[in-house]
Amino acid sequence: MANLIKIRGLQKSYRNGDQVLQVLKDIDLDVEEGEFLAIMGPSGSGKSTLMNIIGLLDQPTKGSYDLEGQEVARLSGNKLAHVRNHQIGFVFQQFFLLSKLTALQNVELPLIYAGKNARERLKTAKYYLEKVDLSERMKHLPSELSGGQKQRVAIARALANEPAIILADEPTGALDTKTGDQIMELLTDLNKEGKTIIMVTHEPEIAAYATRQIVIRDGRITQDSAKEGGL
Repeated sequence: MANLIKIRGLQKSYRNGDQVLQVLKDIDLDVEEGEFLAIMGPSGSGKSTLMNIIGLLDQPTKGSYDLEGQEVARLSGNKLAHVRNHQIGFVFQQFFLLSKLTALQNVELPLIYAGKNARERLKTAKYYLEKVDLSERMKHLPSELSGGQKQRVAIARALANEPAIILADEPTGALDTKTGDQIMELLTDLNKEGKTIIMVTHEPEIAAYATRQIVIRDGRITQDSAKEGGL
């Protein structure tokens, strides 16, 4: 498998008056194409900060981040937005669907930003909604969908531009156990089809769906199942 992500010496710190809080400390991480990686750790460990940097929602203080061979850590403006829109798909705990748009229109949004024409947007959005078993809910508003259906719409939206990576931040956090298991089975199926998935979770039973787990404590990777043969 090809090396999709290469992170070296990554640091992230924040200044609060005279105090400097170092959240990430010399993170080295490789993610291969087709992996299903779970990032775990207690609250305040730095796992969400690492996810935000991987998703280009934040920038490191020091270190390098290569995505598909391109240094992306310090891109700015239009280049940053382009990489984020075309190479990364986001799935969040709270779904972040636009309430006045149908499921179909929500999935079309990233395609609009990518400059796709109306016919292509419609075809692609329908395809991915069918892929997540929502062909009969395309014209429904988010208020007319269950939590699990909303998350399926969010996954379809994340897939629409065929990104290199799906980032899932606590994707089952707002769902009951049965629905959460269904969402994880869907993500597992997508991974088996070759999609690279990076997920943040604090739940060991959710992390168990991933093929690799890392643990972050106090800003450092302290465990990596790829190196240790399991957590």
